Amino acid sequence: MALAITEECTYCGACEPECPVNAITAGDDIYVIDPDTCNECAGLDAQACVSVCPAECIVQG
Repeated sequence: MALAITEECTYCGACEPECPVNAITAGDDIYVIDPDTCNECAGLDAQACVSVCPAECIVQG
């Protein structure tokens, strides 16, 4: 299952460059995670986007 970004996204852009599989892109009002690409940072100790999100708006999709 992939992660998702909620409407609480502040559009800060911190998450996009942190994604190791480039699953995050800028949407119209919030950033969007491609569920077909996101692997929840498999093999890493933490989910990269979640660890840098100041709005804590990245959740289980």
